Amino acid sequence: MGIEVLFFSCFWRANQRAPLDGGREKTNYLRAAMVQVLVPGPLWVLWLVRAALATVYFQEEFLDGESWRNRWIPSTNDSNFGHFRLSSGKFYGDIQKDKGLQTTENAKFYAISSRFKPFSNKGKTLVIQYTVKHEQKMDCGGGYIKIFPSDLDQKNLNGKSQYYIMFGPDICGFDIKKVHVILFYKDQYHSNKKPIRCKVDGFTHLYTLTLRPDLTYEVKIDTDIIESGNIEEDWNLRLRKLEKSAMKMPKNWEKSQNDKLSDVPSQDWDKHFLDASANKPSDWNSELDGEWQPSVIQQTKYKHGLKSQNMDNSDYKDVWLHQKIESSGYLQDFELSEYENIGVIGLELWQVRSGTIFDNFLITDDENYAAEFGLKTWGRTKGPEKEMDMIQAKEEIKKAREEEEQLLRESIKEKHFQTQHVKDEL
Repeated sequence: MGIEVLFFSCFWRANQRAPLDGGREKTNYLRAAMVQVLVPGPLWVLWLVRAALATVYFQEEFLDGESWRNRWIPSTNDSNFGHFRLSSGKFYGDIQKDKGLQTTENAKFYAISSRFKPFSNKGKTLVIQYTVKHEQKMDCGGGYIKIFPSDLDQKNLNGKSQYYIMFGPDICGFDIKKVHVILFYKDQYHSNKKPIRCKVDGFTHLYTLTLRPDLTYEVKIDTDIIESGNIEEDWNLRLRKLEKSAMKMPKNWEKSQNDKLSDVPSQDWDKHFLDASANKPSDWNSELDGEWQPSVIQQTKYKHGLKSQNMDNSDYKDVWLHQKIESSGYLQDFELSEYENIGVIGLELWQVRSGTIFDNFLITDDENYAAEFGLKTWGRTKGPEKEMDMIQAKEEIKKAREEEEQLLRESIKEKHFQTQHVKDEL
């Protein structure tokens, strides 16, 4: 990628973050950004190189005001679907950067999606990342996202719409506080078998899912690895493992090292005779069991007329152990987490109590870019957000105390008035 492309890329990113009034403040913002490109410091060089190497399929920060409505399409499948608005919530780290899609109505289903250029993650790493904030202290509802094929009918998006990946927190009561990681494979949805606990407080949290072409994965919350492993094992998808019963002994396999199967007795040898030591059982019933006869036993293998080909067998291989040794060989299916036409990201969920904010969506093939993007967005506002919440909490406590004191003063005043009135009457 040439310097011209890097220059344009940085200009576009700066334009997205610039003030929206279109005046001198925006011009100065862009001019300062271009100076940083033309005379970059070490961090700017690192960021530009990383941005040049990464493929960003989708990125959304909602920094251009109400223009988000041109990119996000609400479903009209059900007239009772809840509505979204752009909001940074009651407390935030940055009033502009923390704006995201917020649910606004209680006890509603929600369905909205955004389209991007279709791509395939075959043979590539896939990173899905976003932030979610349950500032209403979620009691029951979803905070997850879904990745859809490009042929999704966005206007008809609903709970039955086929998706490729479902990822994110789900909370309901005391029992369900989990992170869903569901993959679509062979016309079925498969859930991660490991329990992954989600965050349950009212702050913004960064959720990251990484699916690698070697069938390993990672789930991060706030940049910390919460779960990782192998997709085949953690989704129980080792479907092509060879079974013991399917393994057959080769036709040319020699089972004996010395005595071949062709060793047979001569025709004049009487091979069997009656067992003279056998006795009739005491409970034998001739009417029911028939006439009792002693058992027949076999003579020793070699005697007189018997011939033994007791010679080394050059074709001897070993004892066939297919019933004792389970084959470790199986066909790895690398399509477990590969999709040909990824093209839509969406929110399709239910919430009892509204107020959740979704922001900082990212789909890329670069883990380092995703990590830096997370720190550049959530990482910069998480601290100020908690500080503002603490200040508001102190103010609410102070206000409640003042209101309580005011009610107490009014009650004392009312009692004093009633006492004085009684005295005047006397």
